[in-house]
Amino acid sequence: MEKELAVELLHSKKFVQLRTELAEMNPADIAAFVEEMAELEDFGDRDLTLLYRILPKELAAEVFTYMDSEFQMVLINAFSDKELRDVIDELYIDDTVDIIEEMPANVVSRILKNTDSDTRKEINQLLNYPKDSAGSVMTTEFVYFQKDCTVREAFERIRCIGLVKETVYTCYVTENRKLLGVITLLDMLVADYDTRIEDIMETNVISVNTHDDQETAAQMLSRYDFAAIPVVDSENRIVGILTFDDAMDVIVEENAEDVAMMSAVLPSEKTYLKTSVWTHARNRVVWLLILMLSATLTGAITNHFEAQIAAIPLLVSFMPMIMGTGGNSGSQASTMIIQGMAMDEVHLRDFFKVVFKEFRIALLCSTILAAVNFVRIYITYKDLTIAAVVSITLIGTVILAKLLGCMLPMLAKKLKIDPALMSAPLLSTLVDSCSMLLYFTIALNLLDF
Repeated sequence: MEKELAVELLHSKKFVQLRTELAEMNPADIAAFVEEMAELEDFGDRDLTLLYRILPKELAAEVFTYMDSEFQMVLINAFSDKELRDVIDELYIDDTVDIIEEMPANVVSRILKNTDSDTRKEINQLLNYPKDSAGSVMTTEFVYFQKDCTVREAFERIRCIGLVKETVYTCYVTENRKLLGVITLLDMLVADYDTRIEDIMETNVISVNTHDDQETAAQMLSRYDFAAIPVVDSENRIVGILTFDDAMDVIVEENAEDVAMMSAVLPSEKTYLKTSVWTHARNRVVWLLILMLSATLTGAITNHFEAQIAAIPLLVSFMPMIMGTGGNSGSQASTMIIQGMAMDEVHLRDFFKVVFKEFRIALLCSTILAAVNFVRIYITYKDLTIAAVVSITLIGTVILAKLLGCMLPMLAKKLKIDPALMSAPLLSTLVDSCSMLLYFTIALNLLDF
């Protein structure tokens, strides 16, 4: 369906036709389609509200969760209290919390005012968990049974409450809210109706704590191929579940933050186009200042060896190549280690294994690079000593860069700092200074000044 046609149907009040066309689309696609329509000049906030009201009630609530916060706020401001309550009643608690976190205080106040006391209590509970913790992204809507109930009784409970729960495929067995076991819908389908849940449940339950990092929880969900993982408190009482769709959102969010940090940019919660120029500049200038000031160390080292450079000007021509090779070597190592830690493939206990592995990789790579450069420099300049100085420097620089590239992210994690900070820009600046110091030290010892 073309967005221009949709706007035409809306303005000509052919609501039944428009409703029929939209009802055949996926909720996520409708939300994306509405955002595309908003780019048209003749589609305003009033049209957005009218279009939303055309949708069937349940479909409208689903579409609302996929919309950008900007459009959600327009709709909330246009809703009557009854309409707002109807939307909230159709949302899962974790989706409501996600919306609230994006809204200004006056909108949050209105949302909370239009929720019942139980829902408000659950929302406040989720909002009180630390940011980026498993508790902050979990949902409190899950199916649980007592251990002594039968499969028949379990199915009756699912029929009664299943429609308002996030998932019914994985259910939990509790006693006084303490997590005893887990059971899947398939387990119950193949069991006799009179079988007790206690007899067929899985007691070896893998769970996460409410204060565990959200990325750790998402990785566990991925590692064990779960559709959902229970979230428990310090007393092993189940308070919620983390579902695979929320875990995917966490992984996407964490990856976006890592990419930003690895590019020396402070992460932003808004998209690129919706972030102001001032915010973009503020997020970038901090690291640019740090890198600029730290790069002065390289300049100081170069100035210190000014006499040697004046004596043999040819030394200057190899400086960019040495620094560039060192920076590239370090970023290769740091990227692999940061990715390995993010995928839970590399752990702090592997520190010495990683260092030894990167040392061997560096030895092989640097030997090849040095050999190629030795031949190239000798053919070009007919100077064995210069060729030797540059080649030895390359070997030392590549080894140093790769060792720093693997060690710094792991040390950062040990110190509870984001490993992505120790990525290409910062690492390159550090390696530049070290490589220049190494270069001129070798030159002093091998060349006749």
